[in-house]
Amino acid sequence: MLSANCEKQFPRGIVRRGNATFFMSYKIQILAMLCFPFVLRAQTGKLSLTLEDAARLMNDRNPTLQIAEKAVGMARGERQKLNAFWYPSINASGMYVHLSDRVEVRQPLDTYTHPAKEWIQTVLPDDRLITSILDQVGSYTLSMPIFQRNLTTLDANFSWPIFTGGKRLYATRIGNRMVDWAEVEQAETQAVLQTELVETYYALQLADRIMEVRGQTYRSLQQHYDHALKLEANGLITKAERLFAEVNRQEAKREWETAQKEREVARQALCALLDMEGNDTDILPVSPLFMSEELPDSLYFKNLIPCTNYTIHQLKLEESMAENRLRISQSAYLPTIALIGKQTLYAHNLPRNLMPRTMIGVGFTWNLFDGLNREAEVRTARLAKESLALGKEKAENTIGVLVQKLYTELQEAQEEAATLQATTTLSEELLRIRRKSFDEGMATSTEVVDAEVMLSKVRIAMLLAYYEFDVALATLCSVCGVPEMFWKFMKNL
Repeated sequence: MLSANCEKQFPRGIVRRGNATFFMSYKIQILAMLCFPFVLRAQTGKLSLTLEDAARLMNDRNPTLQIAEKAVGMARGERQKLNAFWYPSINASGMYVHLSDRVEVRQPLDTYTHPAKEWIQTVLPDDRLITSILDQVGSYTLSMPIFQRNLTTLDANFSWPIFTGGKRLYATRIGNRMVDWAEVEQAETQAVLQTELVETYYALQLADRIMEVRGQTYRSLQQHYDHALKLEANGLITKAERLFAEVNRQEAKREWETAQKEREVARQALCALLDMEGNDTDILPVSPLFMSEELPDSLYFKNLIPCTNYTIHQLKLEESMAENRLRISQSAYLPTIALIGKQTLYAHNLPRNLMPRTMIGVGFTWNLFDGLNREAEVRTARLAKESLALGKEKAENTIGVLVQKLYTELQEAQEEAATLQATTTLSEELLRIRRKSFDEGMATSTEVVDAEVMLSKVRIAMLLAYYEFDVALATLCSVCGVPEMFWKFMKNL
């Protein structure tokens, strides 16, 4: 815990917190956040905003999250398209046709008259009348029309694949994995934005605290400079000591003004993240910087990587999709069997005896040879699957190194804060002693100024240690795929 003196120096800033438990249900936390909507409270013309309130505001307004949500909807639409192959296909077709000639059957009559002539000549060898009549009839051709020149038809067609070699089953699995991938991407986007929010929100909190420290240091050096002027007038200190106090006073003023500008930059960044009007909104962050005294060991976080890390999860989903694509490529060796049917709804100049109104049957297609295209697709799909497996292994190693780096930063921040806690107490006591000695003429102005500057640096270093801890913790939780754990650390006293 921070010392009483340090608590006094940072009345709204730093609160050190413990780590009692890490396994509260995330659903309960979300329910509590929804049941207690945030309220922006005006205090001295500012909007008081807790980190939880800022998170809800960001989730409602940030366009990046809205884009990720749209991507999930698009993935669900693609899945529905793939599932459509399970259902029959019914469509209507129609046509109007004008033929240049009639479709008809022509039969020459000599085919029938020639045998009759042979028979007549056998019975009546000298007959000429009947023979001439048969020759006259045989010179003609009998025409029978089948279709008229103008045809109209309206049909309903039906097709339902009943066997595709497993293509539909594998396509459905790919569609499900596509939705899962988009949902993981949405969760990762939200986790990354949460990390950015923690960094931006606490950057504004840090800027406020640094501005207070710089202002307090400037006021102290201003008071010391006023005392130095009086002592110089009475001949108790030299002009050089008074000039040294004045130089440091001016430097403290410059640093204070710089801190104010940096605070404005941090405010603008937070307003942009929350999609708020930066020129009209002055946010007062009320959630203090914190530091947990106890953390799980690094192995705990590393064990989370294969189970909850977003990148690893996405690679697993891509590997599953690659496996199903491989199976689809292999199913190309099998035939496709489908039920087919046709119903003529309307027909004009199409006789029923020549064109039946209803047809139903079973058909199949079987690609026996396609120039080795199937073999190439199978080989490509298998290589893609193997590549994803290697990429997943490499990603696990890379993320493991990143987790170890972030955990080391957390430990360094804890150690630095513990060291600076004692240093702050010593620096405050040193400044008190030198001020008293200076008033009694036992210390120089340089010694007092050095003590003031040293205390200011120690306080700012303490603030930076807490800020680095909070940002590293938020990043670590996001990398491990458990961003909700950050709120548990924050709330556990």
